[in-house]
Amino acid sequence: MSDTQQPSQSDEELAAAWGAETQGGDETPAQPARVLNQAEIDSLLGFDDGPAGGENRTGMQRIISSGLVSYERLPMLEIVFDRLVRIMSTSLRNFTSDNVEVGIDNILSLRFGDYLNSIPLPAMLAVFKAEEWDNYGLMIVDSAMIYSIVDVLLGGRRGTAAMRIEGRPYTTIERTLVERLIQVVLADLSASFDPLCPVTFRFERLEVNPRFATISRLSNAAILARLRIDMEDRGGRMELLLPYATLEPVRELLLQQFMGEKFGRDSIWETHLAEELWNTEIELDVVLDEQTMRLSDVMSLEPGSRIVLNTALGAPVVVRCGSVPLFEGRIGRRKSSIAVRIERPLPRPQLAEH
Repeated sequence: MSDTQQPSQSDEELAAAWGAETQGGDETPAQPARVLNQAEIDSLLGFDDGPAGGENRTGMQRIISSGLVSYERLPMLEIVFDRLVRIMSTSLRNFTSDNVEVGIDNILSLRFGDYLNSIPLPAMLAVFKAEEWDNYGLMIVDSAMIYSIVDVLLGGRRGTAAMRIEGRPYTTIERTLVERLIQVVLADLSASFDPLCPVTFRFERLEVNPRFATISRLSNAAILARLRIDMEDRGGRMELLLPYATLEPVRELLLQQFMGEKFGRDSIWETHLAEELWNTEIELDVVLDEQTMRLSDVMSLEPGSRIVLNTALGAPVVVRCGSVPLFEGRIGRRKSSIAVRIERPLPRPQLAEH
C-alpha cells in the first residue's frame, strides 16, 4: 500500500507547487473579479459630478470633447446674437401686442447628433436655409412656447396657465401661428447679420420628428443659442442651431474681435496714405516722335549725328508716365523752351483678365 500511495502524494505535491507558481507564490486563494459600479466608471472616464469644465477636465472627457470647436473662437457671433435679442424684443411686442421680454440663456458648441437626441418632445423644428451661404439651420420651438403664442395670438386672457394637451399632433391652426412666429424671428436674424454681411434666412419646412430635421452629419459640430421668451405670465423657449458648415462662408468675418476690424481697414491710415499720395512727385514724358531704325544705323550714331523729328509746332503729342499714356496735348514754344499744352485725358488701358 505504501508503494502505491507514494506516486500519488508526489503528484499532489507537484500540482500544489505548480498552482503556487501560477498565482505568484501567494498561497491565498484567488479573489473573484470585482465589478465596478457606475460612479467608479464615470470617475474613471472623467464624467464624475465634480468640476468638468476648462482645465479641470480629466480622463476620457478631454479626448471625446477635443474634436469640438468652442464658439468663443468666433467673437462676432456673440454680438450677432446680442443684436438678435434686442431686435426680437421689439418685433415680438409688435407681433403679439403684448409685453415681451427676450433673453439669451447660453451659447455653446456641441455635436449635431447629441443635440438631436436631447431635444425635449413634443416640439416644432423649423428648417431654414441661408440663401447666400447655401446651407441650412434649425430653429426649435418648445411646447410651452407653442401653446403660449397660440394663446396670445387668439386673445387668451392673462393669468391663466397655458393648456398643454400632450400626445396629440399639432393642429393646422397651431402650425400656422407658429410658422408666422418663425418668419418674424428669421427676419430678425437676417437683420442681426446685416452689419457683417447681407444674408437672407428663408423658411423651408416644419417638422415634429427630429429624424426628419437632419441638416448635417451627426458627428459635425454646431453652435446652439438658447433663447428665453417671457410674455408676462406666459412664455417658453426657442433654440437656434447653426452648424459650423453653415457659418464657414463668413468664418473670417466672425473671427473679428470688433466690428471696426472688418477687412482690416483703418480710416486714419487710409487718410494719411491718401495725403501722401497727393504729394508724391512723378515724372511725365512727352513723346515728340517715334521712329524705327535699323540696328546698323543705331550702331553708327556718334556725337554730332542728327535725328530729324517729324513733329511740327501745333502737332498732337502724347504725355506718358512710364509706359502709361495719360494725356494728349499740343506742342508749342514758350520763349526759348518747348512747351506742351494738355488738351484732353486719354482712356486708361484695361488690364487683361486671366
